[in-house]
Amino acid sequence: MYDYGPTSLMASPSTIYWVLFIGVAIISWLVQKNLQNKFEKYSNVRGFVGLTGREIAEKMLSDYGITNVKVCSINGQLTDHYNPTDLTLNLSEAVYASNSIMAQAVAAHECGHAVQHALSYAPLTLRSKLVPVVTFSSKWMTLILLGGMLLLSYSGNPWLLGVGIVFFAMTTLFAFITLPVEIDASRRAIQWLDQRGMTDRDTHGYAVSALKAAAYTYVVAALSSLATLLYYIMIFVSGARRR
Repeated sequence: MYDYGPTSLMASPSTIYWVLFIGVAIISWLVQKNLQNKFEKYSNVRGFVGLTGREIAEKMLSDYGITNVKVCSINGQLTDHYNPTDLTLNLSEAVYASNSIMAQAVAAHECGHAVQHALSYAPLTLRSKLVPVVTFSSKWMTLILLGGMLLLSYSGNPWLLGVGIVFFAMTTLFAFITLPVEIDASRRAIQWLDQRGMTDRDTHGYAVSALKAAAYTYVVAALSSLATLLYYIMIFVSGARRR
């Protein structure tokens, strides 16, 4: 007679992991593809005003009284970022010199981070403080997790895996703290663009759509990290119970 009790019906950690991994991978690909499509589409739509990404950035920084941040051009696509360490606002070539609504929205978003920094926005401050910890954790995390899995498999001891889980948890925490930072920067960007007359009804919608598409990539990254963390925790708990 077959046993259909709770234990027999419970999926193994590896099965759950692969289901989560494949599901998150598909969603991640769709979100990234959507962002690329939006980038290409809105990069061909001229902004309501003819200012380039660089000019938008300089104007927004000036409006907020931020004079110590330098706007720079960097290589690559979707490589735009604000660096609080050297106070540089780095715009990709397609954003720096373009007057498309996409370029203007991205430039304003990155300025949103500079404004957060100037105002000591709490989530950004916390995120910055976690950078050294996350950098250290990321450096050793994979090796420790691998060693922990091997140790658990051959000796049944889960302690090293537990250390790896703590390291991985820091990167997951970092991913989730990033969410309010990115959402708030987009909110500040749209608010400034609208208040300063940089958008009309149509371009306002395009800017919101573009920044939402970018935000979804951070959401997926955070959920992916959480799913992987839960997988390792399940293995740890299962190993601890067998001891």
